[in-house]
Amino acid sequence: MSFNTFGRVFRFTTWGESHGPALGAVVDGCPPGLALDEAWIQPFLDARKPGTSKFTTQRREADEVKILSGVFEGKTTGTPISLMIENTDQRSKDYSEVAKAYRPGHADYAYDAKYGFRDYRGGGRSSARETAARVAAGAVARLAIPEVTILAYVSEIGGDRIESFDAGEIRNNPFFCPDPAAAARWEKLVDDARLAGSSLGAVVECVATDVPAGWGAPLYGKLDADLAAAMMGINAVKGVEIGEGFNAARLRGEENADPMRPGAHGSPEFDANHAGGIAGGISTGQPVVVRVAFKPTSSILIPQPTITRDGEATQLATKGRHDPCVGIRGVPVVEAMMALVLADHKLLHRAQVG
Repeated sequence: MSFNTFGRVFRFTTWGESHGPALGAVVDGCPPGLALDEAWIQPFLDARKPGTSKFTTQRREADEVKILSGVFEGKTTGTPISLMIENTDQRSKDYSEVAKAYRPGHADYAYDAKYGFRDYRGGGRSSARETAARVAAGAVARLAIPEVTILAYVSEIGGDRIESFDAGEIRNNPFFCPDPAAAARWEKLVDDARLAGSSLGAVVECVATDVPAGWGAPLYGKLDADLAAAMMGINAVKGVEIGEGFNAARLRGEENADPMRPGAHGSPEFDANHAGGIAGGISTGQPVVVRVAFKPTSSILIPQPTITRDGEATQLATKGRHDPCVGIRGVPVVEAMMALVLADHKLLHRAQVG
């Protein structure tokens, strides 16, 4: 299988399967001399790991990361950084029926059509478990962009949107929700879906502040294009918006403009940020704002019509342990992909203009 690497200068490659002995990432192009150890990476993995509440999959994984290379005496050496996370709570027997038939909404049929072979244990490489490796790599990327602050949160579950924003509330509930009233509503919403054997979709918003103006490039190296590719590459993501996104198509030109006025040190001050911090593929110095739409988890207990590998009609209910709303644990993954893209573009910018 090709295309397991993302990035140009700051690159990472993920490896491993959902039910294999381990998975991980190799980070290449990281600058030398950055302080790095497992203790730096672990909190980001802890935010993503399963089994933290009844609103996520009950698979129990410690997700403890091991650094195998690229670090000496607590500092990055500039050589490839290899990261490994062991799988310790696989239950492959839960997928015996999946071996015979395709799960609707999953990549089962598409994988089989392409390769003529698939790892049905949790979906193999198509499993959202692969994102643990991205989160570990993203933790390394943050070291290369210390000037930037990245914050993601769930803004909508099952069509129910937040109505207020308090950043201090994001880590105070199991939904990464900045609105305590919405978080209270979501408890019943997600639990009802879970008990019914169904699932819900979600929208994750991510904001990167203090991104300097000038990162990115016109045409084929656009910062927003790379962010869109990074986010669309996350499992279960079906839509990405930068700034106003689709709503920009509903505005008049004067409404969508981001008026400027003189600011300190020759830099402008903006009266709006409809562009999401990116114009012409290049960062403006405004906060970079991305919204990511996660579909409802396809693994549900409600039987769905499908076909077997032999093409016969059947029905399949996906057993096992699954997230009733995969977007919840998507928050640290979205943050990681933002960090990885920004780190890459910082180094690309430095390579071109010094």
